[in-house]
Amino acid sequence: MDMPEQAFENAVIKTSQNAKDGKKTARQMVISLASFFIIAFVLVFVVIFAKAFFDGKFKSVESLQLYMEQYGVFAPVILTIIQAMQVIIPVLPGFFGCAVGSVMFGPMVGFICNYLGIGLGSVIAFFLARKFGKPLIQDLFPSGRYNKWSNWASKSKSYTAFLFMAMLLPLFPDDYLCYLTGISKMTARKFIWIIILGKPWCILAYSLGFSLIK
Repeated sequence: MDMPEQAFENAVIKTSQNAKDGKKTARQMVISLASFFIIAFVLVFVVIFAKAFFDGKFKSVESLQLYMEQYGVFAPVILTIIQAMQVIIPVLPGFFGCAVGSVMFGPMVGFICNYLGIGLGSVIAFFLARKFGKPLIQDLFPSGRYNKWSNWASKSKSYTAFLFMAMLLPLFPDDYLCYLTGISKMTARKFIWIIILGKPWCILAYSLGFSLIK
């Protein structure tokens, strides 16, 4: 066994041992801290908009969208960042941001923010998994999910088609599949094209659907 393989195996053994001892690795601590800040960040915005609502600054979707215009590009940029982060650190459901974006900014601006954020987050998740491998996935997701999907993903000849359909349709565990694909044999170019071609339709459906809220 060469040195890189030995180092990787030692890292996996150490991670497993720390988990058994109830100790958090540095990576797990970073994930926990990032999760805390994402949730706290979202809660701050919820409080701000709840206060604005009770102060009578908006009473309908149309007045809410007019209210959001005072923030200029700042609010759409924040939504885009949140949507990217919810893929990288999966603590919030993706459709939550799709609903917020559509209601606050209208279907087109909401769609653009959500598509850019989710697409960027998906690509980042892929490359993080490619760099850090299985230990990162086990830190982010329940080990049972990894055991269920990993062998099939690595051997199945239909995984590419399955991944495209998963990106195309709602309610699939997209964030997990981005990480899982990162440790598969799929090339980065193929994965990025799947995101570009498959991801917008589900987000567009969410955006148009939630835009019907009055």
